Amino acid sequence: MTASERPLRADAQRNRDRLVAVATAAFAADDATVPLEDIARQAGVGIGTLYRHFPTREALVEAVYATELDEITRSAAVLLEQLPPDAALRAWMNRYAQFAELKRGLVDTLRAGWAAGRIATPATRERITAAIATLLTAGAKTGVLREDVDPDDITALLLGVFLSTATNSSKDQTGRLLDLVLDSLRGAGSEGGSEGGSESGSELSGPARSAPLSPGR
Repeated sequence: MTASERPLRADAQRNRDRLVAVATAAFAADDATVPLEDIARQAGVGIGTLYRHFPTREALVEAVYATELDEITRSAAVLLEQLPPDAALRAWMNRYAQFAELKRGLVDTLRAGWAAGRIATPATRERITAAIATLLTAGAKTGVLREDVDPDDITALLLGVFLSTATNSSKDQTGRLLDLVLDSLRGAGSEGGSEGGSESGSELSGPARSAPLSPGR
């Protein structure tokens, strides 16, 4: 086992987790160029600790992106334990919207890293589609969602929503469009249309101002 493969000590893991959390919040605030010194200070660690975990800005961006992708894909099953399948899908759409906005804020660093091979290219679309499939399957079993839908078609629909609202749009419009997507998926056992979709999950963040990232990633 190499040094990089050994599990971190508990205190080192806490420091790393805090750094990723602070960086995620900073990048989500449309500030992907925030100084690393500021991130270290807000996380309550020294800049040396930050560089021990993340030698470059790209390494930190990669960790933030990977952590958020893990969370969004894992959240589908978690939401199904808490909500009916249609409500779980709508709440998950809100979470995916937040992920898409964070991704736009990291676009320049991610693209440069992917192109140079310094950042691993993740199977983002495949993992997102698998999460959608989990939600659709649960909904089809109870009759609240259609059973004749290809999960990848829903991924394409959602990417279209996020791309079309990336600039000069409000979170209210994004929410309305996500409600329409859900309504198009309702099955015979559904009780009705969406009402106030943003209440089914975490609140959507504001409109992005960065150039959209290619859906192929």
